[in-house]
Formats: sequence, structure tokens, C-alpha cells
Amino acid sequence: MMLEKTSGGEHTSHPFWPRDLIIPNYTPNDRSMAEILLFLFSVSGMLLLGTWALTALRVDGRSLSRGRRLALCWFAVCGFIHGVIEGWFAVFYPIIPSDQGFLSQLWKEYSKGDSRYIIADNFTVCMETVTACLWGPFSVWVVVAFLLNRPYRFVLQLIISLGQLYGAVLYFYTEHRDGYIHSEFGHPVYFWFYFVFMNVLWIVIPLLLIVDSWSQLSVAQAHGDRTESRHVKAKKR
Repeated sequence: MMLEKTSGGEHTSHPFWPRDLIIPNYTPNDRSMAEILLFLFSVSGMLLLGTWALTALRVDGRSLSRGRRLALCWFAVCGFIHGVIEGWFAVFYPIIPSDQGFLSQLWKEYSKGDSRYIIADNFTVCMETVTACLWGPFSVWVVVAFLLNRPYRFVLQLIISLGQLYGAVLYFYTEHRDGYIHSEFGHPVYFWFYFVFMNVLWIVIPLLLIVDSWSQLSVAQAHGDRTESRHVKAKKR
């Protein structure tokens, strides 16, 4: 914790970096880190199990592969994180420092790893708003599209994954250019777990899904080209 002198001469404490950060009306959490993380991982775990069970159903007489089911589990969790958690930040970011709602406290806890959220940095507000409005609903849509075997399902997967990858790269790169000043650099929990691990997932997994989409769409295009070629040859006869 640090002491901060407000404009009125009063001192308040906060755990965020850099140490000279001014956070008007900041109210410390009354819930522990364990409670907040237990909620996050419990809901994510239930979504994973529920989606895994749902995707065991046959689609158009065929079973989805384990890899495809895992991908849909990922998108189900993304729908929750993007739409609900990041959606909360996109709407309530002006009051999060003083608010004691559960999701506001979750963001105050996460801000120990990246204080750009507690100060409503322009980049994070814009990025999270786009993420909540687009990639949250789209993540749910792609799960439904695969369950109903829609022909545009891999196009959706590609669009979402590209958006997630682009956002994550900008997220890390902007903080790199700032010199990693918004976290306690090297801290095992706040830097390596909150800031690095919990965000690098949105680089690694989208990259894998982009390659998957590329492969699937290339096969479909090649099949379409062969079919068109056969039709052209048939007409010439």
C-alpha cells in the first residue's frame, strides 16, 4: 500500500503502481483476492463443463472432435469474460475506484497488475468497450453456429480470433512502450499471473484458431474451385 496526498490534503492508501498515482475517491476492497478469483474460476469452470457436455451432442449426424469441443469451450468462456466482466468495465469504469459491487472489486483486484484500469486509461476503456460490444456477443454466436453447423462458422472464428489477437498485442505493446510502470514489475502474482499469464492466453489460443480457420477455409475454397472447374468443363462439352 502507499500513501497518497489528495488535493484536500488528506491521505488515502492504495496498492497500485506507479506509486505517485492519484486515484480520487478510491475505496479499498472488502472482499479478498481468494473470493474474487474463486468466483472467476468457478464460473469459468462451470461454463467449460456445460459447453463440453453440450458439444457432446451430434451435429448433423456427426460428432465434434475433441479439439473442436475445446475450442467451443474457449469461446463460451470468452463470451462470459468479454460480455459480462469486460462489459461491466466498459459501462462502469468511471465509478469503479469507489464502487463496492462485486465486479468493480474484481477490477480493482486486477488493477494491482495493471493500474490502467483503475485510472480509466483511454486505451483500456476503448479496447474493452469494443471487446465487450463485439467479441462478447460474437463468441456466443460462434458456439451456436458450430452447434447448428452453419456454413459461416469458420469465418466467425477467424474474425473473433483476429480481433482478440490484435487487442492483446496492442495491450502488451502499449504497456511495453510505457515501461511496465502500471504494475510491480516481476511480482509473481500481480505481474506474471494477472498481467502476463491471464492475457497471453488471448495471443496463443487465437493464433491457433486463426491457423485452424485458415486451414478449414482454404480446404473449402479449394473444393469450391474444383467444383467450379468441373462445371466449366462440363459446359464446354
